[in-house]
Amino acid sequence: MSRPEAEPSRPASRPGRRTGTSRGVFMVDLNHHGDVEAAPGLVDLAVNVRADPPPPWLAGPVAASLAALARYPDPAPATAAVAARHARPADEVLLTAGAAEAFVLLARALPANRPVVVHPQFTEPEAALRRAGRAVERVILRAADGFRLDPAAVPGDADLVVLGNPTNPTSVLHPAAAVASLARPGRVLVVDEAFADTVPGEPESLAGRRDLPGLLVVRSLTKTWGLAGLRVGYVLGAADLLARLRAVQPLWAVSTPALAAARACASPAAVAAEREIAHRLAADRDHLVKRLRAQGVAVAGRPASSFVLVRLAGAARVRERLRERGYAVRRGDTFPGLGPDWLRIAVRDTATTDDFVQTLADVRRESPAPPGAE
Repeated sequence: MSRPEAEPSRPASRPGRRTGTSRGVFMVDLNHHGDVEAAPGLVDLAVNVRADPPPPWLAGPVAASLAALARYPDPAPATAAVAARHARPADEVLLTAGAAEAFVLLARALPANRPVVVHPQFTEPEAALRRAGRAVERVILRAADGFRLDPAAVPGDADLVVLGNPTNPTSVLHPAAAVASLARPGRVLVVDEAFADTVPGEPESLAGRRDLPGLLVVRSLTKTWGLAGLRVGYVLGAADLLARLRAVQPLWAVSTPALAAARACASPAAVAAEREIAHRLAADRDHLVKRLRAQGVAVAGRPASSFVLVRLAGAARVRERLRERGYAVRRGDTFPGLGPDWLRIAVRDTATTDDFVQTLADVRRESPAPPGAE
């Protein structure tokens, strides 16, 4: 397997600027996210959030919490519930206003001298670090290797390492042993597990590991339960590390309805329902991958989450034609390590997939890529 590319250290720049590598200099908009692709009237395959309405055991507590909005939020019950789910003490859990807030807290609280972000992945961790004035280095995983993690590519003296598992946008699930091998004294290892609950049984999750030095696991309740508008997630890790994050977190950062959701989603019944959803999702994803490959579409790696990454000649043109036909998909060129020929597609039910793949085939047939298109 070829070695992923590590970018050399350089001064911090504004979010969105990729400063130079052996492959040249180009711009990447780190602040572009899938929600801007969706629009009323479009079938949303751009956002990796499950669209089903929340079940009664979740909607009920959230609705009931509205009666308590005159009081300041109390995170203790929800924190205790999340801690019990992961068999941890309560001081090893920090609730946040979504995973995105966690990355901001990390950037503010941890004075890393050599932060490294493994790409392609969700861009907010790097954007938050750059906003905090950090000089971020990138380790770029290669499409030719299936975007698999090579721990040896991460600089040994990196004191902050960030990666996703499973990774957005590649949908690749890295072996837990490979990820855990990055932990060491003097380093903070941040594993973004926002999509871990989309994998049946969460076999490669590090959420239960308390023996790894400097490990912080970021989780989200947004994806499976369709709570993007509520903003709720959490960080798991050693109490001393979380105390540093808590010290820079605004007071009452997580709202009362979000706390009610976090408590409900940590219950045994919720965890069981989550696992059933993950199994159904796996079947729907397999159907999507099979249909795409039957059309000659190159699907990256071995997808494991609620989305797939594909490579298409003339992807930008295809994306615009799909919008004209009623479908929104996520452009890939705003993820470091990808380019204009990549698209991310969310997994939906098989009927939606069949309609989409037929439309994609029509678009490609009616408007073929120009000769030499990448």
